[in-house]
Amino acid sequence: MFKSVILIGGPQKGTRFRPLSFDMPKPLFPVAGFPVLQHLIEACCAVPGIYNFRDQIMSGDPDAFLLINGDVCGDFPLKSLVEFHLTRPKTNLITVLGTEATRSQSVNYGCIAAQQDTGEILHYVEKPSIFVSSTINCGVYVCSADIFLYLGEVYKSKRAAPRYARRTGEDSETISLEFDVLTKLAGSSRTCHVFKTERFWTQIKTAGSAIYANRHYLEMYNNRKDERLTLQTPNGPKIIGDVYIHPTANVHSSAVIGPNVSVSQGVTVGRGVRLCESIILGNTVIGDHSLVKNSIIGWNSAIGSWARVEGTACDPNPNKAFSKMDNVPLFNNDGRLNPSITVLGCNVSVRSEVVIINSIVLPHKDLSQSYKNEIIL
Repeated sequence: MFKSVILIGGPQKGTRFRPLSFDMPKPLFPVAGFPVLQHLIEACCAVPGIYNFRDQIMSGDPDAFLLINGDVCGDFPLKSLVEFHLTRPKTNLITVLGTEATRSQSVNYGCIAAQQDTGEILHYVEKPSIFVSSTINCGVYVCSADIFLYLGEVYKSKRAAPRYARRTGEDSETISLEFDVLTKLAGSSRTCHVFKTERFWTQIKTAGSAIYANRHYLEMYNNRKDERLTLQTPNGPKIIGDVYIHPTANVHSSAVIGPNVSVSQGVTVGRGVRLCESIILGNTVIGDHSLVKNSIIGWNSAIGSWARVEGTACDPNPNKAFSKMDNVPLFNNDGRLNPSITVLGCNVSVRSEVVIINSIVLPHKDLSQSYKNEIIL
């Protein structure tokens, strides 16, 4: 018997995902037509607050359970991960799903140094200041039931520790899986292991990462012959590549949609519209002959006729093996806005013939002139 726990809490409340997180929690944001949380639950179905919920998790006496961060997306090999965990020694408390990153990007993640033959983790550092290893933590774990005994020890130790021994801003009531568990278990007698994957994986930190995840989830639909994908029909719009269109959306037959576009419920797409590499959220209206590219259009927004809403793709470097998305800050060292996808918050109106390029627009704005490389408050 297996159970799964998906961690969706956190102190930051999706600040880097604004303005979209103003109206919807990040785990519920639709990627490829369905919430991030639903994708994680569906991944868990393929497999026949940690310490405080130990009784609920362990009811039914499961041998182990899955633990997944709520802000990750990917093609998770959970069945293989579980099978690998069950073949490890009984001293193994936790198995981490790992993947490769470039040397420069690895320092932005939890870094794992492990034995190549057994996968036993010898050293773990969360976001190190210098290079440690190109193997990084994917935020997906299989935990043995005995992990709660260890968490109890960690909890008591933290409560007894003096204030000066804590990390900056650390709460004595909170256990960090990365800092308090993996860092201390690595290389100890109670072992932890890593299972590596080369499948698609990304974190959902910024709106740009949602566009990237949207593309890959649509590709996964295609590979698995999923009925969610919208197919070309004689009287329907022209479909290019992988596209999801909600059944309640009204898309004109002369529109061209794709590749890698998700259109949510209640959306109206007018005559001659071109949509590419974008997410169109619920009840939005796209006026005739408009273009939306590399953008996320918020709920209940309206794009006028002959308007253009376009951003810059934030994809990993295709020329570097194992490259991940760079979740760059909004501004560069010169104080200028870094080029990124365009994001319109909810209830934004873009007038006809207006051009919006590489901009972030907060909710409830009426844009009657063109903007480029701006944050519109």
